[in-house]
Parts: sequence; structure tokens; C-alpha cells
Amino acid sequence: MVNIDTDKRAVDLNCDFGEGYGSYSFGQDAELLPYITSVNIACGFHAGDPHTMHAAVKQALSAGAAIGAHPGLPDRLGFGRREMQVTAAEVYDFVLYQVGALQAFVRALGGEMAHLKPHGALYHMANRDKEVSEAIVKAALAVDERLIIFGQSGSILLDTAKQYGLPSASEVFADRAYEPDGSLAPRGKQGAVLHDADQAAAQAVAMAAKGLAFTPEGAPVNVQADTICLHGDGSRAALFASRIREALIQEGITLRAPGKA
Repeated sequence: MVNIDTDKRAVDLNCDFGEGYGSYSFGQDAELLPYITSVNIACGFHAGDPHTMHAAVKQALSAGAAIGAHPGLPDRLGFGRREMQVTAAEVYDFVLYQVGALQAFVRALGGEMAHLKPHGALYHMANRDKEVSEAIVKAALAVDERLIIFGQSGSILLDTAKQYGLPSASEVFADRAYEPDGSLAPRGKQGAVLHDADQAAAQAVAMAAKGLAFTPEGAPVNVQADTICLHGDGSRAALFASRIREALIQEGITLRAPGKA
């Protein structure tokens, strides 16, 4: 099924997590933890390393956040944001390798992995390419048939998860404007990125309560919001997260990870 949560007044807040490696750290992991309900932990290809993954899992478990794998393409220099010419078999191996590594840390620390969300270019490839989406879903099935697949609202990845019997969660972005067809407005387009926290919070409420996002011109766009991604790499990430969380709660919307009672 596409939406694993039948409560239309509930939504998840997720963020990408543990995206440092070696002596480098990125994002605002500790600052975001009080506001989110799920984390997507980098698994070592675009970012992350064994020590960073271990620490990220510990942090997430201590905060009570649901843990998901965040596998990407093997492209550290491009932070996994550049598309690569890869076969479906290669994508399967990439994802299985990364998810299995994170699962080892989660289980060693007494936790359970809840979901899988592809990173960057792999995410966008899976949202429109059937072979890529099938490779990801098959890798998830090989690890744990209960893993919830996070994919962009209206994407092929969500349809593929449904086809293979995996639970899924439709993801939206509070700080991004949308095109009329439901895709994200290109970052280079004026108004594509929302720089005002209150504006992002208002869109988050509209997404969760009414299933509506907006174009840069302000026209409504239908979306399904099971989980809202909060970007952690901006200087005001924690401010955005706190405003969005507060606005959702004031609207009477329950915040919880997908599949949680």
C-alpha cells in the first residue's frame, strides 16, 4: 500500500543525518533531533563512515527517532548529487551493501531499522526510472520486507514499492516550491526555494492538512504528505525545523514516524 498511515492528521518529519566522514562534519544533526521523528543515516558512499554511522545510530536511538538507511551513489566528491550511468544490477549491489552495513550498527545497538530513503541523484533517478526503482526495492526486500520506502510524492519509486508489496511513505519538501505536475521546481527558478521559515511552515501545514503544495507563483498543487523532509545543511535549518514543527502541532497534526502507533 502507498500510505502506511491511515490517520490523515498525522505526519512524519524526517532529516538526512550522519553525513560527515573522517574529520569532516556536515549538517546540524544535534540541533535538528528535538524537532524530527525520523532520520535517514548516510551509509558510507556519498557520506558517512563506520565511526560516523555508529555515532549517528546512537544519537537517533537516544532521541527515539525512527532510523532509516540513506544509501547513495559512490560519489563522495559530488556528495552523491551527480547522476551516474549505472546498471540496475549495480544499483542493487550499491543499496544492498549500504543498507546491510547500517543494519549491522542498528542491531548491534539494540534497535530496528524502519525505512529506506535513497539519497540525492539516486533518489531522483528512482523517482522516474523503473529499473532503478526496482533495484532499490529488491535490495530492501532482501534485507527486510518490513522496510518502509520513502519516495517523492507521485513517483515511480512509490508505485514500485506498492507493486512488490513493500510499505511506503510519500515524501514532500516544506522549503521547496512545486511545478504544476507535482515535481519540484528547479532550484534555478525564481521562488523555487523558500527562504522564509514562516512560509515553509505554512506550506508544511497545507501539505499535511490539505494535501496541497504551491508553485512559485502561488498556484496549488496536489501532493500526498506522509513524511516531510527537513533539510539540515542550511545555516537556519534548526529555525526552519522548529517553526514547521510548531505550526503543525498548532494545527492539531500529530507528529510520528510512519508505521508508529
